[in-house]
Amino acid sequence: MNWLLVIVGGMVGAPLRYLTDRVVQSRHDTVFPWGTFTVNVAGSLALGVLTGAVTAGAATSHLQLLLGTGLCGALTTYSTFSYETLRLAQDGARFHAVANVVASVVAGLGAAFVGMALAEALWA
Repeated sequence: MNWLLVIVGGMVGAPLRYLTDRVVQSRHDTVFPWGTFTVNVAGSLALGVLTGAVTAGAATSHLQLLLGTGLCGALTTYSTFSYETLRLAQDGARFHAVANVVASVVAGLGAAFVGMALAEALWA
């Protein structure tokens, strides 16, 4: 049953990541990977809320598998982040590469923290 929850969540998260990335990136005329940045930060926020909900007893471990491991696992993408950062550096856009790393780590951790704080405010 657990693997099925992960598969179903991933079936939603993967196309959601692709579509979100394409929509966001099409609205920015820059080499900065705004689409990947957006899905990673959004996924971090969602995972923070979910983790806080599970910790507070407001969500089950099954929901954590479906949304956390499945949906957020497929929505967020460390491999694309790494690839895009490497490509920026190789293409001479070193400032954008460094900005991508710093902004992604800071925003991702910040979003997870905000998500957990939000969950605590809602369910504690």
